[in-house]
Amino acid sequence: MLIDFTHFTPGLSLTGGLIIGLAAAGLVLFNGRIAGISGIFGGLLSLPRNDSGWRIAFVAGLVIAPVIAGLLGRPAIADIEANWGVVLVAGFLVGIGTRYASGCTSGHGVCGLSRGSLRSLVATLTFMAAGFMTVFVQRHLIGG
Repeated sequence: MLIDFTHFTPGLSLTGGLIIGLAAAGLVLFNGRIAGISGIFGGLLSLPRNDSGWRIAFVAGLVIAPVIAGLLGRPAIADIEANWGVVLVAGFLVGIGTRYASGCTSGHGVCGLSRGSLRSLVATLTFMAAGFMTVFVQRHLIGG
């Protein structure tokens, strides 16, 4: 295995993980809410809601944080090697998966595992296995 030490940033990764963990803990401790992106965003789509303020603030933070990081010299630019059709189909499939799994990787992986949820453990293992298989098929069977 080769490690790309130019892009290997364990300190930044650890810091980011700690910030995500603190944010998730703060949301559950002070708001009684789970920091699952699909649930938070999905709650905005089901109207009428009387709790849309914190949901809007949370989603706005997801959009604004990379902009601020870019202004501070750490641009968050993703290099996606796919056309828009593939991206849209993939997004649609992820949306279906989050509905079937009753949550996404942030809800199950960050919040569910920390609560000791067996359902979240199974969901997270399934997400990860599907990701591993997708990368393997793409790199070794399809070519890429």
